[in-house]
Amino acid sequence: MEPAEGAEEPGPGPPGSPGPELRLGCVSFNQDSTSLALGTRTGYKLFSLTTVEKLDCIHESEVPDVYIVERLFSSSLVVVVSAATPQRMNIYHFKKGTEICNYSYTSNILAVRLNRQRLVVCLEESIYIHNIKDMKLIKTLLNTPSNPSGLCTLSINHSNSYLAYPGSATIGEIVVYDANNLSTVTVIPAHDTPLAALAFNASATKLASASERGTVIRVFSVPEGLRLFEFRRGMKRYVSISSLSFSPDGQFLCVSSNTETVHVFKLELLGPSGEDEAATWTAYMGKMLSAASSYLPAQVSGMMSQDRAFATVHLLSYGQRSVSTLVTIQKLPRLLVATANGQLFIYNVDPQEGGECELAYKHRLFGADESDEVGSVPVGSQVTETAITLPSYAETAALPASGPVTATLTGYSEDGGAKKGEVIPEHEFATGPVCLDDENEFPPINACRDGTGGGRERHS
Repeated sequence: MEPAEGAEEPGPGPPGSPGPELRLGCVSFNQDSTSLALGTRTGYKLFSLTTVEKLDCIHESEVPDVYIVERLFSSSLVVVVSAATPQRMNIYHFKKGTEICNYSYTSNILAVRLNRQRLVVCLEESIYIHNIKDMKLIKTLLNTPSNPSGLCTLSINHSNSYLAYPGSATIGEIVVYDANNLSTVTVIPAHDTPLAALAFNASATKLASASERGTVIRVFSVPEGLRLFEFRRGMKRYVSISSLSFSPDGQFLCVSSNTETVHVFKLELLGPSGEDEAATWTAYMGKMLSAASSYLPAQVSGMMSQDRAFATVHLLSYGQRSVSTLVTIQKLPRLLVATANGQLFIYNVDPQEGGECELAYKHRLFGADESDEVGSVPVGSQVTETAITLPSYAETAALPASGPVTATLTGYSEDGGAKKGEVIPEHEFATGPVCLDDENEFPPINACRDGTGGGRERHS
């Protein structure tokens, strides 16, 4: 994970980066933005996001220097990576207090992504794809372009388990990979400069991207790879885009960075028959725009697909990273922004008029004193800032849990998956082998209080 710009010191991360005086190592929303996960110097915490006025801490664990924590939807399954062992991924069933399994890799883990079919582990120059049902390694993508920030995104729609990652270290090329069928879908020449952020919409029919330059955000159709939209967030300065996130209905896209402004862009309105029809229509329009642009001057054709932000948020401070998401809470559309000074801001969004979003509430995740680390703060009150760090890209995922007893899987390597014999014996489980996607056997907790082998592929 790339350290946050604007933070005074790096926080928990791979060896060489931890600063013992800093407490927050990562922050991320789960797949449907119903919970918030924090990794800290002393452990990790999970909060529910079902009400505006209150943050309920639903779980807390003492694992030192956590710099990756990913929860699968509203289940009890959580993936944790610590700076103490940055090459090892631990998977826990936090409700039962057990470790499901752990995997070790040949270099530091930079990102983990999950959906109901796949678990993806991103290293700097390779990507591992596991089957979520039994945690077997089914594919290793070797020699991928250098990706020091671990940038990748996995669609939450498990029927279309698309994985997107950089196809080049020097330009903004996107590889879209089908993690179900284990094949490359398309390669998109998205930007002139290296990628900084990626995000799929909920149905995996669209993919948003931003480059290190940070001035233009583009949206492409999936799987065709056609450019549908181009949004400009500013021209006066380059910025570091830290997150992209679609609204659940796919009509809006929010963009946060290390500046004081969070932008919300509006996409097309859906047709009466739903998003599939809208996707077909926008793909058609994308082809028409692409064809028309070949007959127009570059300055004119470029403006055809640009648009101003539909809604904005101006944070109280700038120069630090933030991650944002669009979600419905208490039947109203909200924009949630978690900042690198330890605060969560909740804004009301007007889906008809847009404009400046109204601040509804803010929550202090870390305060000036250890005895009051979490607290709700009325709008307008002051919050003491603490220097912390935040991942450069935090599109997260998480899903149903399992694991009636503690088990360990180790020995995975780039040279051939699991070492022979290192699998979980069935007799260790009272109910048989682990089945991580069985929600009837291991139902998700209520967050609201009212294998051997696997194919290898070299990147070309």
